[in-house]
Amino acid sequence: MKNVEKYTRQFFPIENAPMKWASKTYIEKAPIWCSVDLRDGNQALIVPMSLDEKLEFFKFLVQLGFKEIEIGFPAASETEYEFCRTLIENHLIPDDVTIQVLTQSREHIIAKTFEALKGCKNAIVHLYNSTSVAQREQVFKKDKKEIIEIARFGANLCNEYRAKTEGNFHFEYSPESFTGTEPDFALEICNAVIDIWKPTPNDKVIINLPVTVSHSMPHVYANQVEYMCDNLNCRENVIVSLHPHNDRGCAIADSEMGLLAGADRVEGTLFGNGERTGNVDIITLALNMYSQGVDPKLDFSNMPKIVELYEKVTRMHVYERQPYSGQLVFAAFSGSHQDAIAKGMKWLEDKKCSHWTVPYLPINPTDIGRKYEADVIRINSQSGKGGIGYIMEQNFGFDLPPKMRENFGYVVKSVSDHNHKELMADEIYNIFVDKYMNKVSPLDIKEAHFVQLNDSAENTISSTVTILLDGMTKVADGIGNGRLDAVSNAVKSITGYQYTITTYKEHALQVGSKSKAVSYVGVTSANGKTYWGSGIDTDIIVSSIHALTSAINSMINNS
Repeated sequence: MKNVEKYTRQFFPIENAPMKWASKTYIEKAPIWCSVDLRDGNQALIVPMSLDEKLEFFKFLVQLGFKEIEIGFPAASETEYEFCRTLIENHLIPDDVTIQVLTQSREHIIAKTFEALKGCKNAIVHLYNSTSVAQREQVFKKDKKEIIEIARFGANLCNEYRAKTEGNFHFEYSPESFTGTEPDFALEICNAVIDIWKPTPNDKVIINLPVTVSHSMPHVYANQVEYMCDNLNCRENVIVSLHPHNDRGCAIADSEMGLLAGADRVEGTLFGNGERTGNVDIITLALNMYSQGVDPKLDFSNMPKIVELYEKVTRMHVYERQPYSGQLVFAAFSGSHQDAIAKGMKWLEDKKCSHWTVPYLPINPTDIGRKYEADVIRINSQSGKGGIGYIMEQNFGFDLPPKMRENFGYVVKSVSDHNHKELMADEIYNIFVDKYMNKVSPLDIKEAHFVQLNDSAENTISSTVTILLDGMTKVADGIGNGRLDAVSNAVKSITGYQYTITTYKEHALQVGSKSKAVSYVGVTSANGKTYWGSGIDTDIIVSSIHALTSAINSMINNS
């Protein structure tokens, strides 16, 4: 590509970084979660949420288990201010939930912010100012000392307004554009704020390290986080928070590595909605932990409902391949994938395993409210016999013989390919019925009567069969080593058809005295080709005769 030379690295790596975090293999416990859907997420919408939509979303975030929710920038607009006051005055904030508001380091904004928070039981006042080289030089045209003074000015004002405002308030500070700031300067300005706020075990301070713009690979950010964690003043009383954006597609990795590096808290949004490419997706991050046996302390057990409400209030769309939450993330169209999933499910059931190990599925879809029949095994022209057999068994109770399943798989794939569409379960069932079930033309076996021959060692059953063939009724006798074999031999004697029954299988479809049974028959003709039929009836003998008749008709009609 052209003009590559104009791009330089706008980040500051830690020299000789110890990288203690790199020896860890997983996150041991859930961080403190803070949803910023109502601030970061809302300001990224083409049409911001109305007051009613914000209230509905806030209540839903509480239901999901968030204990910290950033509700906006009260000094920015009347809508934001009104939302904050509505939550407080209508007592909509549970006692165990803390709201968070954002403010710049300017007195009239801080004053308006505390005015909006008056009477709040629990609130975090989130103070920020930009610290990166680009912001200092191009936007503020101030040196490091002047930038530190902006932060100190805001921190002192927060102390003053907290002292004279009714409510319970805690503080958070963000060196905005942290990832474009020299680490030693970021540490200096954060420590300057910490020294003013003087955190204690009962009044901890949050130091938020935002990936305002992602400039580097995730391990560079992790080293920066580890450096801050190792050198912040009063670290035991400081909560280190992460706020990654997704410019490089690394927000999840930034967060996971940042937590390994010592961070305690994550700010993010559902589905990663936020400015530009978005914030870190808390759902993905939390379910990554869940997939490794760590309770994320958030309830994502009804993902369809979460998606529905999110799309309603934001007018955004959850991408079909969004990790965990997308419509197709558990869907298997590939034949080999479907086969592996079906066998994996069977293996877990047979072995009564306590741990989830199904191929291609990192978690059990039902744990987040998804359904196998609708979301996992999906059938199109790429599908195989395993998936199609799984649909027939799970949805309709049909356990096809392996060779018949293969034959049916080709039939279904051909229909899907011809119609250029995915096939739903009912459509697959209808194809099966149309192709194999209870076929009576041109041959129909109208009656069959049996007699047990006790004097024969091999051929023990005699049958008298009434056949309708091409509109003509005929009666024939046959002897066989079972009822189906005796009927088949009678058919051969009167029609002259040459074939061998090579597969027979039957099983109950339902439980009870009036339950139906299904039978499957495969017959191989003289030229070596196998034809299939199936039958259903409350009488297993009748169902097997229907299956034989269907298979013979398939042979006749396709010869």
